Amino acid sequence: MAGQKFKSARAIAVEVLNRCDPRRNYAGPLLGKVQQETNQRQRATDLVFGTLRNRIAIDTVISAFSGRPVERIQGRLLDIIRIGTYELIYCPSTEQYAIVNEAVGGAKAAGGAKQSGFVNAVLRQITRHISNRHAPLTEGDTGRTLVANAETGCQFDADFLPDRQINPAEHLSTVFSLPEWLVAGWLAEFGEESALRICLASNRRPSVYIRPNPLRTMIDALAEKFTAAEIGFEIAGDAEMIRIKRPRDVTQLPGFAAGEFTVQDITAAKPVRLLRNLKLKTKNLKLLDLCAAPGTKTTQLAEATDDSAKIIATDIDNRRLEMVKENIARLGINSVNIIPYEEFLNSQFSIQNSKFDCILLDVPCSNTGVLAKRIEVRYRINPAAIKELADLQAELLRSASDLVRTGGKICYSTCSIQRAENSEIVQNFLKKNKNFTRVSEQLTLPSAEGFDHDGGYAAILIKSEN
Repeated sequence: MAGQKFKSARAIAVEVLNRCDPRRNYAGPLLGKVQQETNQRQRATDLVFGTLRNRIAIDTVISAFSGRPVERIQGRLLDIIRIGTYELIYCPSTEQYAIVNEAVGGAKAAGGAKQSGFVNAVLRQITRHISNRHAPLTEGDTGRTLVANAETGCQFDADFLPDRQINPAEHLSTVFSLPEWLVAGWLAEFGEESALRICLASNRRPSVYIRPNPLRTMIDALAEKFTAAEIGFEIAGDAEMIRIKRPRDVTQLPGFAAGEFTVQDITAAKPVRLLRNLKLKTKNLKLLDLCAAPGTKTTQLAEATDDSAKIIATDIDNRRLEMVKENIARLGINSVNIIPYEEFLNSQFSIQNSKFDCILLDVPCSNTGVLAKRIEVRYRINPAAIKELADLQAELLRSASDLVRTGGKICYSTCSIQRAENSEIVQNFLKKNKNFTRVSEQLTLPSAEGFDHDGGYAAILIKSEN
């Protein structure tokens, strides 16, 4: 808008972080409300989520090198310092002096000379202790290096991190700002090398992938549109997904309004692909998506069946079911019937459709496979919460087993990598239900390498005669 005075990305980030307690609310909606106040939206987004993603590591640096515990720093000033520290450590292409000067200017505008002097002193003290912002991880100084990516990190001039040899869980927990109990579990189950890769993937800037809608276009045609619009992209190895190279508003990409694609991670697409391998294009199929919202997998089911199956989509959250409705409308899908959960349970729908050919059960979970995207989860999840989720998951699987016909299939899936929510749920179910057989199982660990992706789990169960 002509004459509009925009705020800096840093000012927006400080405002959002000051209002966001990741244990209680989410930064995304707060950011969405104020993003229009800046013309640096992508940078504001990076500052907010980058600072939240690495907050434990950032606070460790502030306390170690400023001589002031973060608990003794006033909230708004602390957010300014956290953002500056984030940039010093994780944004090495930005000059140190520019980071410090901008932070000092923001503090002065917000509080005056005394506050700006304090911010200046803290950040300059941190910069004095940074010895290499592009340090190769092969140098092995794990006690003084914060990992930025798989190859490099920010190295300081003194050890300040927990000893990785003595306590690898505490070390990785601090470096990657993840709960120590969670990292300890990964170390025990997957080993140190894989646990490190999981931590790296959990802190990556996740790529945006899109799934072409075969009901309206083909991947080559969509690629041609992106090329004509000078949008950087690459086709993933399986030639079914496209990765957008630079962050952007996907709603403005060619083909979005026309329903030619859906945003979906590579791993999130795997459950329906497993089902598709089991001849989903058979005529007159009756399918149920029991936990459908927001509808990404529902629409994938419709596409995989050429929009010719009878698909019922339901979810306990009626508000989020509206998102399913919006998605099927944009994509031009006609085979999905959206039924509120209570209505599905208590009406003719559950009776008439009690013998589904296939049930997709993408259950609520801890989200430990998608920590790079659902950043606040790391501040909320705990063992007790996983136990509660596992109880719910087991009950949902039991309910699904009553709704599938003999010879029919259940696809149980999560975006978790916790055994308690995945293989243990399935194993316990199979022990109690001898008429079900597991014919496929796939655990995908998150990865920051190559075509980066989230983590998740999927298993296909087939029902036989009692």
